[in-house]
Amino acid sequence: MNNLAVTMVRGIVGESNVKLGEPMSAHTTFRVGGPAEIYITPQNTSRLIALVKLFKQLNIKYYIIGNGSNLLVGDKGIKGAVIEIGKDMSEIHISGDTITSGSGILLSKLANSAARNGLSGLEFASGIPGSLGGAVYMNAGAYGGEMKDVITSVTYLDDECEVRTISADACEFGYRRSFFTDKNYVILSAEMRLKYRSMKLIMDDIKELTEKRVTKQPVDKASAGSTFKRPEGHFAAALIEQAGLKGYSVGGASVSEKHAGFVVNNGGATAADVLEVIRHVQKTVLEKDRVKLETEVKLIGEF
Repeated sequence: MNNLAVTMVRGIVGESNVKLGEPMSAHTTFRVGGPAEIYITPQNTSRLIALVKLFKQLNIKYYIIGNGSNLLVGDKGIKGAVIEIGKDMSEIHISGDTITSGSGILLSKLANSAARNGLSGLEFASGIPGSLGGAVYMNAGAYGGEMKDVITSVTYLDDECEVRTISADACEFGYRRSFFTDKNYVILSAEMRLKYRSMKLIMDDIKELTEKRVTKQPVDKASAGSTFKRPEGHFAAALIEQAGLKGYSVGGASVSEKHAGFVVNNGGATAADVLEVIRHVQKTVLEKDRVKLETEVKLIGEF
């Protein structure tokens, strides 16, 4: 990226919100990934829109990320720009049983804010390590709940840099996918309708789900959460375990001994290590059970 483009970006968001050659390992829950050519954290929607318009005009490739919880970034990094929608775009507004929030808010914070206001429906999301934007994008779910259960509308930036709002019905929510999947739209905010319930009962449920997660999942190790989608008629973790792959490792990455559905970074893993483990698991399960395992994890950057 040339110096003029960098200067223009700094003019939009300020120098402190721009980093050059920023290691993506610092911004993904896998804790791997090479440098982003330019890494930007816009402070609000208008500056985000200005950035997207600039990159479109200059024909510069850009990637939108949230908490980096479902990403595997290549060791050679990302050519182009990475725009993080984070805490500066995470405002919450609560009116009755309805919550509207910016897409940068962490799901854990969103679920706890709802609980403190006696609003139920987001308990399932309390331990998902992502942000609202990513959760809407992939219809994130856990323990029987999904984002489609609570979303009433989503506001996003389309390809023409127009801000649009669509109802939940138009979001085409499915298993780990939505209307936004594979599109280059930018999710800005979402409105959710919840149900009134005792704050104590909600917090008790969140505590119970947290205990389940800590007991059954490798929360003590860096990962992107559940690595594989649930194949129809099967459970990914069961297939992987039955194939004898628990603990299978390459370099610093391995299939978790605690939960076979997770590939984890045991410390010092590279993106290449993680990817090799994933590919081996997919190949082995396909050969043994004739089941194709698809990843929940999105691969970006150069490997």
